[in-house]
Amino acid sequence: MKNYDVIIIGAGPAGIVTGIIAKKQFPDKSILMIQENEKGLVPCGIPYVFHDLDSVSQNAMGSTEFIDLGGEVMTDPVIDVDIKQKKLGTQSGDTIMFDKLVFATGSKVVIADFIPGFDLKNVFYIKKDFEYIENLINTLKDKKNIVVVGGGFIGAEVAEQLAKNTDKNVSLIESEAFCFSKAFSYDLSKIATEQLKKANINVYTSTLVEKVIGEYGCVTAVQLNNNKDIKTDVVIFSVGYKPNTELAKNAGLQLNKMGAIHVDNYGRSVEKDIYAVGDCSQTIGFLTGRSDNIMLASTATAEARVIGYNLYGVTIKNSFMGTIGIFSTEINGLSMASVGLNEKNAIMANIQFIIAQFTAPDRHPKAIKDSSLLTAKLYVSPSDGSILGAEIWGGKSSGEIINTLGLAIQNELTVYELISLQIGTHPLLTSAPTMPVFIKAAEIAISKIQSLNK
Repeated sequence: MKNYDVIIIGAGPAGIVTGIIAKKQFPDKSILMIQENEKGLVPCGIPYVFHDLDSVSQNAMGSTEFIDLGGEVMTDPVIDVDIKQKKLGTQSGDTIMFDKLVFATGSKVVIADFIPGFDLKNVFYIKKDFEYIENLINTLKDKKNIVVVGGGFIGAEVAEQLAKNTDKNVSLIESEAFCFSKAFSYDLSKIATEQLKKANINVYTSTLVEKVIGEYGCVTAVQLNNNKDIKTDVVIFSVGYKPNTELAKNAGLQLNKMGAIHVDNYGRSVEKDIYAVGDCSQTIGFLTGRSDNIMLASTATAEARVIGYNLYGVTIKNSFMGTIGIFSTEINGLSMASVGLNEKNAIMANIQFIIAQFTAPDRHPKAIKDSSLLTAKLYVSPSDGSILGAEIWGGKSSGEIINTLGLAIQNELTVYELISLQIGTHPLLTSAPTMPVFIKAAEIAISKIQSLNK
């Protein structure tokens, strides 16, 4: 019977980063990573295999760095875990002992079993499974009409990529008034939805799928709640993901109300030497202090670094005190990003805020050929000027600017400190030094706060 110092169940971004950091910090420890499938996928890259990437293989994710450091990888699904005796069993019948165990089992798609016809042939999901996605792409090759259900990030990005294939007729169905509504404000969600329409997608918002219609066991149409039927050859559901915690639950681990493994700020479960990281573990909102359900590879890897450094005692204080939810995407050439609070979730959490917005070209002078308008929108506390959230949209620099604002939020910076932030500028790379959009937005916020205090 084999015995390891550390076993990591799962080889997604959270599992890989945990393994790499742990092996670097504790090179003498034996560390085994157990994966379900031989090949993995970069989760956020999956939509782009439908057009921009030439094949699923170009989005493959592996554990080469972990192996090069001396880690071991096994492909054999874990079917049971005995926490008390510190052992686990695999599908092939192996029993393996461990000193410490990390659950990095990720998330799994929500199956639309609440919709009649969900189990017809040519009804698919965006699973994080190499062979499944490869099969989906092969199925789509000779299909013309495609319906995507769900206008969140994955669904909208898949629809946008599919619509780039000129032989496809793509429809996107979203139950909310606008797509991306869970991550973006009303204004930015509206902008994003208009971009999807410009991308040659038939977008149906405030619309529900009541039934998937089929003949001879194969999908032929979807029936909407407005009594309209859309003929289709394929339906792709993208209606969410949930923590993959059945194995942990059966092992007796404590789960929160969202079905995620209960952990502290260092990824430690209530059971000694048992950890959880990534989509399968609970997150707490940085500003709200409430349980959250944000599933991002960027969040997962931040958590993984904390665990990797601190597996054998807290050596690095955790500054990751909850998720701030940094999102970014690009639809039809428009980059959009958000972090922290916006109008919707701030009101729900009863948090007071003011809004400050500024728009300027992202190059200087604006006549430079790849220049585009860039908008920064800040959500700021009127009492002390602390930054609660932000949205950026326009050019590709949106993605990095939102990361800067994420750092500002995590470090509890105020707009008063933001206006003195020293930045580098260059005509070919940034806005003019006289009008960096997020600093100009901070100036506007200060003016609003001063007006309130008069």
